[in-house]
Amino acid sequence: MSMTDVAVRQVVTVNAPIGTAFTVFTEGFDSWWPRTHKVGAADLKQAVLEGREGGRWYEVSTDGAQCDWGRVLVWDPPTRLVLAWQLDASWQYDPALLTEVEVRFTEVGPRQTRVELEHRDLDRFGAARDEVRSALDSEGGWGGLMLAYAQTAEAAHAAQTANA
Repeated sequence: MSMTDVAVRQVVTVNAPIGTAFTVFTEGFDSWWPRTHKVGAADLKQAVLEGREGGRWYEVSTDGAQCDWGRVLVWDPPTRLVLAWQLDASWQYDPALLTEVEVRFTEVGPRQTRVELEHRDLDRFGAARDEVRSALDSEGGWGGLMLAYAQTAEAAHAAQTANA
């Protein structure tokens, strides 16, 4: 694997309009993020993505503790979002480490959106790069997360359509 091709990339097509796809990914972040994916000691109560450039991306544990994951670098609804991933190879917050997660939303039809995720700058994990990349690219990583997200976005769109 070359130094330039270590990014993790995942693509899903969501049967929902672009606005719904973006909103479920961001405002609805807690609705699809699995409770098993956390860094705090206590159980995950809420996963939060603040919808603005400079906003935080973090978890709230059942004991009330907040654990940062990073921040929002680019906020461009409904087409693009870039997050700073500041978790180290041990899945702990490290303010000195920054890799990027870019998510692009492209309308491919009136009720269909292609969502492309790229987690890049993985060389910044140093010697742990390949291990971290493997975890991020696994079913328990971005692949499974994007499927869970797509199912939630499609269910949200179906509910909106049923209530219209």
